[in-house]
Amino acid sequence: MSTIRCDIVSAEAEIFQGEATLVVATGEMGELGIAPRHAPLITRLKPGKVVVTRPDGSQLDFAIGGGILEVQPQVVTILADTAIRADEIDEAKVRAAKEEAERVLAGRGEAMDVAEAQQKLAEVMAQLSALERLRKNLKH
Repeated sequence: MSTIRCDIVSAEAEIFQGEATLVVATGEMGELGIAPRHAPLITRLKPGKVVVTRPDGSQLDFAIGGGILEVQPQVVTILADTAIRADEIDEAKVRAAKEEAERVLAGRGEAMDVAEAQQKLAEVMAQLSALERLRKNLKH
């Protein structure tokens, strides 16, 4: 089975480095699936999920706050604005951030401007989605 190296890096730290048989990310134009021998590519990523399928068939879920995806012949690199593994998400903190962003968007808050609130809401929704996928996978 052929694999491709996958590196996921945020501004804070290296989040993941390892072999993958498939990397799925949310690009600006929709979901992208990157397999070994994929054509070279650079694209911007929206806040959303990244799913890495390992050679043993297991999947790792990540939530990112946007960034850049680059495909080279032997490596897929995701340079994320923010990134977190689904199993490291603090649900209470994410829900509080979601409520604050929604308050600002509804015109009842002052802590951030609307664009900042929309970005934060997209990030926390991606984290909640990753957390739900992790819970669903643990039930099976």
